[in-house]
Amino acid sequence: MNNTLDNALVQLAADIKRWGQTLGFAEVGITDTALGTAEHEHQAWIEKGFHGEMHYMAKHGTKRTRPAELVPNTQRVISVRLDYKPPNAKDSWQVIHQPNQAFISRYALGRDYHKVVRQKLQQLCDQIQSATQAMEYRVFTDSAPVLEVALAEKAGLGWRGKHTLLINKHHGSWFFLGEIYTNLPLPVDPPATEHCGTCHACLDICPTNAIVAPYEVDARRCISYLTIELKSAIPIEFRKSIGNRVYGCDDCQLICPWNKFAETTKEPDFQVRHGLDDIDLVTCFGWSEAEFQQKMAGSAIYRIGYQQWLRNIAVGLGNAAHSPEVIEALQARQADDSEIVREHVAWALDQHLTNV
Repeated sequence: MNNTLDNALVQLAADIKRWGQTLGFAEVGITDTALGTAEHEHQAWIEKGFHGEMHYMAKHGTKRTRPAELVPNTQRVISVRLDYKPPNAKDSWQVIHQPNQAFISRYALGRDYHKVVRQKLQQLCDQIQSATQAMEYRVFTDSAPVLEVALAEKAGLGWRGKHTLLINKHHGSWFFLGEIYTNLPLPVDPPATEHCGTCHACLDICPTNAIVAPYEVDARRCISYLTIELKSAIPIEFRKSIGNRVYGCDDCQLICPWNKFAETTKEPDFQVRHGLDDIDLVTCFGWSEAEFQQKMAGSAIYRIGYQQWLRNIAVGLGNAAHSPEVIEALQARQADDSEIVREHVAWALDQHLTNV
């Protein structure tokens, strides 16, 4: 009887991986819920204050590191990855080195990944449910207190790089992660092994020195945190280093040698929208709130809101090449309704006035 049950679970695990790839996931792995080492590392990170204003990283206690506390009866985690590198996007380094263009992290050029990954995960769960009525589950993608990278590493999808993102030996790091917490006692996959070796390219290139040690990021210094998670004013000490990165930062991935193996996405929803791969700062800064909402509808960028969008672009304009167009764009928002926008505009104008 036990052998029959074991064989059925082995077959179900194989089916789940096959179904997942049919749905478009690049890879599917399965792991247990033991995250003792990751729990210790996460708690140490929180105690250092490296999470900044991301209070949600601390408030859930051990629910983040003990899946069965978050979702009772969880025995296994099905971890998936989905490539997002958009085809035909403007070369990232070319955009970064054109200071009057807006650089947007490549994961945000298309449709909001939360919706895309979650929908595919739900479809996968529906298929599993059709095969077994005993399944209890909950799906996640960068949502709720989940240690995505640690779980994906245990599930064999890659290893946690020195920049703390997941790296796959054959596919680089340009992919999203998602999870299914389930009560099914599926066979687990072996964890991935680490292959960063002596490389420290990501530490060296970080514009704000946010990777304070291998495998440790101080989010308070990270441009992705500063332009997305931080809701208050961007600290002046980081504004010059941000350059033209108005939403996120990809430098540590762009420099990673493993990304020579990265594949472009086959997911139509991750195609570039509205020319965001190569758009100039003045144009973005001139959008009305209605235009922002219309263009960013369905995008991850929509989540930061119009005020934060203007705040970020004001910093980019402060770092842009001096021109009448840049000055006029900034002056047009000197009396903006938002105090934060006004302060960042004033800073940006000062950069040009003091460098004339």
